[in-house]
Amino acid sequence: MQISRRSLLGVGGTALLARRLAARARLKIGVTDWNLHLTSKVDAVETAARLGFDGVQVSLGRKPVDGRLPLDDLATQQEYLTASKIQKIALDGTCLDILHVNYLKNDKLGQKWVADSIPVTRKLDARVVLLPFFGKGALTTRDEMDYVGDVLREIAPEAEKAGVLLGLEDTISAEDNVRIMERTKSPAVLTYYDVGNSTEAGFDVAKEIRWLGRDRICQIHLKDNPHYLGEGKIDFRAVVKAIEDIGFHGYANLETDSPSKSVEDDMIRNLHFIRRLIG
Repeated sequence: MQISRRSLLGVGGTALLARRLAARARLKIGVTDWNLHLTSKVDAVETAARLGFDGVQVSLGRKPVDGRLPLDDLATQQEYLTASKIQKIALDGTCLDILHVNYLKNDKLGQKWVADSIPVTRKLDARVVLLPFFGKGALTTRDEMDYVGDVLREIAPEAEKAGVLLGLEDTISAEDNVRIMERTKSPAVLTYYDVGNSTEAGFDVAKEIRWLGRDRICQIHLKDNPHYLGEGKIDFRAVVKAIEDIGFHGYANLETDSPSKSVEDDMIRNLHFIRRLIG
């Protein structure tokens, strides 16, 4: 594959290289709309496609509109679907951002939002909902983990019917995530594995990915903030090898910061790094 240096310097050449490498790779690389600084904005679809990503993860918003999730609106959903079709890029997942406000571990409203997120995600043809547990909403005790498992056991049958997966993203161990998954008694509740969060929590990321295996991970976040990928403390070569070893062929979304403050340039840099590893 011959690509000139000049073409690599432009966004067009960058997207071309990324897509050619993507065609060879099994792991699909997406990006979060919030790290594009386009949270819950349909413009994130065009931006992600132009930069060469395979998919974009969409935030469902943090502030309700008339008692509903911001993206629980047919016209808005159609805008996303139209953009996805035109740009030929997948809406690879959603994030239930509002769980940063109404914590699932102790707020009944959080349970409502999870239930509401399922049909919205299905209409977007995204199929994976990220359920975040951070800050004051973090899971810190076994009782909290058991409570979340029991809550999701009630909701999971609707996710199963819709063909939607509910992904647990948190700072607890792989083993504790599986305890919650097993308590739900549902194949629709899986781990949303974030290599940055798990590293910060002191876990061996490559070991946990192999232990979880392909069938217990719905999606992955790749990051080593505030650094560029490959320039911090995470060994991404080992991470990618672990992902390949378990045969995971889904989406890994970049949730990376922008050290230079040029979001698109930094996203291109991080995307190129990962493409080189998997290409």
